[in-house]
Amino acid sequence: MATLSETETAKIRIRIAGLETEHRDLDAVIDHLETTRFRDQIALQRLKKRKLNLKDEIERLSMQLVPDIPA
Repeated sequence: MATLSETETAKIRIRIAGLETEHRDLDAVIDHLETTRFRDQIALQRLKKRKLNLKDEIERLSMQLVPDIPA
């Protein structure tokens, strides 16, 4: 993998920050819905799946920031 420029690295970090914010927000919404005995379980499952997808995307982007180690 080629080395990222400072601009590319900054863009990835900004994207990660946005995804982390969305992840935290979803976590708060899910917690709230679970404590209020939210009845729409399908909607709750969709929110949880979105949260998991965000976590995966954050991990994928974070790995792009780790420099390759020569073998």
